[in-house]
Amino acid sequence: MPNSYTPPPFLVDLLQARSPTGAEFEAQVVVDRYVRPAADQYEKDALGNRIATLNPAGNPCLLLAGHMDELGLIIKFVDKDGFLYFDTLGGHDRGVISGRRVNILTKDGIVKGVTGKRAIHLMNQKEREALPEVHQIWIDIGAKSRKDAMKRVRLGDPAVYDVGFELLYGSVGAARAFDNKTGCFVVCETLRRLSERRKKLKAKIVSVATTQEEIGTRGAITAGYSVNPDIAIAVDVSHATDCPDSDHKRFGEYKLGGGPILARGPNINPLVFDRLVECADKNKIPYQIETESMPTGTDARALQMARSGVATGLVGIPLRYMHTPGEVVDLEDIEKCVRLLEAFALSLKPGEKMHF
Repeated sequence: MPNSYTPPPFLVDLLQARSPTGAEFEAQVVVDRYVRPAADQYEKDALGNRIATLNPAGNPCLLLAGHMDELGLIIKFVDKDGFLYFDTLGGHDRGVISGRRVNILTKDGIVKGVTGKRAIHLMNQKEREALPEVHQIWIDIGAKSRKDAMKRVRLGDPAVYDVGFELLYGSVGAARAFDNKTGCFVVCETLRRLSERRKKLKAKIVSVATTQEEIGTRGAITAGYSVNPDIAIAVDVSHATDCPDSDHKRFGEYKLGGGPILARGPNINPLVFDRLVECADKNKIPYQIETESMPTGTDARALQMARSGVATGLVGIPLRYMHTPGEVVDLEDIEKCVRLLEAFALSLKPGEKMHF
């Protein structure tokens, strides 16, 4: 059955880009191509962040952050038979690593491989029930020996799963790296749309495609310091709990297609939260509320504590099966997030700081 839904080309290009944390090169190229023409100022930094500014004389300064890095693997050892062993980049579910096709990013281009472990037929019952450790899985690139393998790869080369983006039905799609190409798209697309309405802006708008979030929000730390914003909003994925065996008493109730998930808790400035709700209500954008009792595992934790402190919000995109090669998102939720951030930016008054 044909699908009439058309995903945004910018988002599709980001999803196809291979950008393991610390090696975000392909995603950087995509952001450069789509965002630079819309920005009044555009720069990159030593961590690879892409920083786009609109209305640079505006006040307050609003920073929008979405990370462009994704989970990956990094080659650490090659044995005498040419099999590659690796460490993980970011928090993987070890149960889904083996049996995957991978792309290894080398100086000479992509090397294809497959993650392997001992076949289930060759395991005893105890071994079958055990979750394999990372060092018990390898990458097979079809090499004959270590020398043969080392002609094509080097220690430290990163890899990602060889899985692309596709629509499942309507606006619901699957991809390996919705976390967090979606958030990166949202903040960049917001700036692109605001560039067409810049005369209505009172605030300075800075969108940052951040790096190395998956290993400690590192790009957001440096961007928060260098941009020195008054207000910041991080956009990341958040768990959709509308799938089997999700305990709503433990994890809350969040639905795919239910609109942006607005975080509330100590990591979140209450005035920023209230303004997001006000903008959502005014523009008839459905939203969901998620409570966060601790600093979140997102760029928001770094941005809130930048320099003397930043009034920070967090917008989540509902996502199923996080940190797997088959993440699922409703692309209409992404569009609603863009509309919400656009409304938030336009709502800011001259000099507004959101201190409380």
